Amino acid sequence: MPDTGTPPVIPADLQPYNSYVQDPKWQRKFSIIWPSVLAFFVLLSLPRVIRAIKKRRAFTGVFGVWEDLGGGSSTRVYESLGDTPVAGGRKKRWDSGVEKFLSVVGSVAYWSLPGLGLNAAQVVLVIGYLVTVILCMVLQAPLASNSNRPGFIALAQFPVVFLFATKNSIVSLLLGPGNGYEKLNFIHRWSGRAMFFGALLHGSLWIQNHLTWNLPILGQQKETSGVASLGLLGVIVLSSLRPVRRWFYEVFWIVHILAFVAFFVTICYHTIYASPWIFPPLAFYGADILMRMFRVRIKDALLVPIDKQMTLIHIPHCTSGWTAGQHVRLRVFFSGRIFESHPLTILSAPPDVSCIAPASMPQGITLGARVSGDWTRALNEHAFKEAEEIRDLMIPEKQATDKEKKVEQDDDGATKFPDVPVQVMLDGPYGGCSVDLGDYESVLLFAGGAGATFTIGLLDDIVGRCVRQKRFRGEKTRRIEFAWCVRSFGSIEWFSAALMDIATAAASPSSGLDLHISVYVTCLCNPEAIPPIPNCDVTMVRPSIYRVLMDLMTPPPACSSPSSPVVDEDADVELELDPPSNKLAWIGAGGGLAVCASGPEGLTREAANAVARLKLTKVGWEVGSVGLHTEVFAL
Repeated sequence: MPDTGTPPVIPADLQPYNSYVQDPKWQRKFSIIWPSVLAFFVLLSLPRVIRAIKKRRAFTGVFGVWEDLGGGSSTRVYESLGDTPVAGGRKKRWDSGVEKFLSVVGSVAYWSLPGLGLNAAQVVLVIGYLVTVILCMVLQAPLASNSNRPGFIALAQFPVVFLFATKNSIVSLLLGPGNGYEKLNFIHRWSGRAMFFGALLHGSLWIQNHLTWNLPILGQQKETSGVASLGLLGVIVLSSLRPVRRWFYEVFWIVHILAFVAFFVTICYHTIYASPWIFPPLAFYGADILMRMFRVRIKDALLVPIDKQMTLIHIPHCTSGWTAGQHVRLRVFFSGRIFESHPLTILSAPPDVSCIAPASMPQGITLGARVSGDWTRALNEHAFKEAEEIRDLMIPEKQATDKEKKVEQDDDGATKFPDVPVQVMLDGPYGGCSVDLGDYESVLLFAGGAGATFTIGLLDDIVGRCVRQKRFRGEKTRRIEFAWCVRSFGSIEWFSAALMDIATAAASPSSGLDLHISVYVTCLCNPEAIPPIPNCDVTMVRPSIYRVLMDLMTPPPACSSPSSPVVDEDADVELELDPPSNKLAWIGAGGGLAVCASGPEGLTREAANAVARLKLTKVGWEVGSVGLHTEVFAL
């Protein structure tokens, strides 16, 4: 056979594009980029994680809550670090120009716009992620003739979507306290939308190509399963929009689970290249289920119907395993609603830290469920109904007259109801505060409505650490402003007993703390229902958070500390007059400021923008380091 020589080599620009060789390379590039960015943020968080480990704030609740049967934690003796709690412990003054500049630049990250649900830092992160995804989809890809690349990149996002979706994620542990699933879930949402965009681009170009060449769209397994996968992904995205999550959460949850299972099946029928990308999500989800098995508890609890708007849930046999500001997902076994799980914030610090007396609130976990939906309304109605039945059984029939029932009333005329026993299932704790209040001399806790369950827990914790534990870990806190916005005076009664105990503990001469409580009421309803909380003002106007911040960090013209609540009904609403700045003793600037806000999204956004604005002023430059944590009470 004659030798014909070396076969000709086809130039690279004339070779047909082989997507099954080239596109997996872009998958690998994408799979290198996002873990590298994640590792960068983990390294940035490492110093904070180390500090949290030293203070025993890290990894709390990894294996759930438990009951301390030994009781040793409540009797532990703490030795103060010094006679003067803050002597020699003040943070260094804010003298470095570089530090000032970095602080101002960093404050811009707090800015957020209405309706977006993201601050500036999160927006930059999301934009960077979307740009990376789009570049990996379009670079060196002949999409008009071969639309496989977007499909390959959509598959490569499976690990991202599931890593930031699970409640027990390794990322939360690596980033430190306060970075729970609720803080990272925005990455899950936007990566899911990016996955849908890739699938939509792949599918639409493929359909256009088939229509151009008059080829059937349905019929073969690959085509039919591909269209089904795209449809299922569209259902998942549409059912995950905020209005659906807010008003039809159970529908969203059921559709989410069922549609993703079906999507996994159809995508594996659509392409053999999908299988390797499904194993990481299954591993993440399996690890999440395993961790939940360690965290789930079934406990006896007591329902306490405070009024038609608030129900307290006391779980006495849980005394350890959480930190202030964390929440649990709760199932209450009543009226056929055992399958509904809802997040509720723990109202107090653990018993070995808490300043709340057992007479005011039983030791253990206490949760507050404000009536804001069908589940909380049903829980409140169930508690009232069962409490009335228990009360009737406790009173002999011959004495069960209306006259004698009226005797069972509080001093203000509110009817007392007995506690209602019930069983609950706890999953958690999760979340927490990303800011250690003990690292800052000044603290502002700002809450709206039921968001006070978060800030009261933080207040109880920091006061307990300074008073009961005698600043055992070098807490520097000296001034605390606790602000709470409520609709009516009667709402103050929800947590008044806890606030009175905390305020009384903070008022002790040896505490080294100056605590002031401001309650802003937006509706003149039941003004006589004001509990005697020490050093508390009740005002008929809610000033802007920025005004409160400026008032807190500006030297006052005089010093006075009222010992009983004062109602100011002549406040100027238009000028939003704040309480006088002499409510707290001035200690000078430079010791740092911690701001924690919880409640509706509008309130937390205002708090973040107020901190960002403060850092751009001269007062903000003199404050020192500023820590911010916001907790949105919404879906």
